[in-house]
Amino acid sequence: MADKIGEVLLRITGLRVAYGGIQAVKGIDMEVREGELVSLIGSNGAGKTTTMKAITGMLRMNEGDIEYLGRSIHGRGPWDLVREGLVMVPEGRGVFARMSITENLLMGAYTRTDQAGIAEDVEKVFGIFPRLRERKSQLAGTMSGGEQQMLAMGRALMARPRVLLLDEPSMGLSPILVDTIFEVVRNVYSLGVTIVLVEQNASRALAIADRGYVMESGLLTMQGGGKELLADPRVRAAYLGDEAA
Repeated sequence: MADKIGEVLLRITGLRVAYGGIQAVKGIDMEVREGELVSLIGSNGAGKTTTMKAITGMLRMNEGDIEYLGRSIHGRGPWDLVREGLVMVPEGRGVFARMSITENLLMGAYTRTDQAGIAEDVEKVFGIFPRLRERKSQLAGTMSGGEQQMLAMGRALMARPRVLLLDEPSMGLSPILVDTIFEVVRNVYSLGVTIVLVEQNASRALAIADRGYVMESGLLTMQGGGKELLADPRVRAAYLGDEAA
C-alpha cells in the first residue's frame, strides 16, 4: 500500500471544538495523504465523531485550521465540501426512510448534473453492493441495519468522493455483517478512494489501515502504522482486552 501514498489531501492543525460547554477536541494535529486508509480509534466519547463533523463543516471549530487540497476550509458548509469530494457517511447511517434504495442513491449525486455519469455510478454501486440491486425499489426504512449501512456507503460513493470519512460503520451490526462491511471498506479503498475510518472496533480498523491515530479525551495520544499500533501493548491493553499486555 505504501507505493500508492501521495500528497497530503487533508491536514488538521491545532483543532479545538467545544459545544454544550464541553471541550470535546482539545487541540489535535493529523494528516491524511492521497491513497491512504487512516483509522481513528478510541473509546466512546473520546472526540472521534466531533472531529469528523468539524472536518466536514457540520460543527464549527473554536481554534485551529483544517486544510483540504491545500486550502483552508474553515467556515465552509458540508454541501460545498461534498462538491469538492470530501464526503462523510455519518454514524447512524441517516438514510431517507421513505425513499427507495435507488432514490437514496440518486440523492447522493445531488451536486452533480452529468446524468450519464450518474446512471453509470448507480450501476457501479449495485456492483459493489449486489443486495441493493436486488432490492432497488424497496423503501430504505424497511431495510436491516446492515443493508442501511451499505446504502449509506453507496450513497456517499455517488458523490465521487476523493476523501471518504466513515463514522462507526460497524456499530450495532451482527458479527457476520461486520465482516461484510469491513470487506466493503477494503473494496472501496482498492478503487483508489482515500478513507478516514472512525471505529470502536479497534482491531478490525487497525488491521486494514495504513496508519492510525488513538484518541483519548479529546487528544491524540498515539499514532503510527496500523499494524504497528495493533501490536502495541498499550493499545492492546486499552482497546483489545489483552490483559497480558
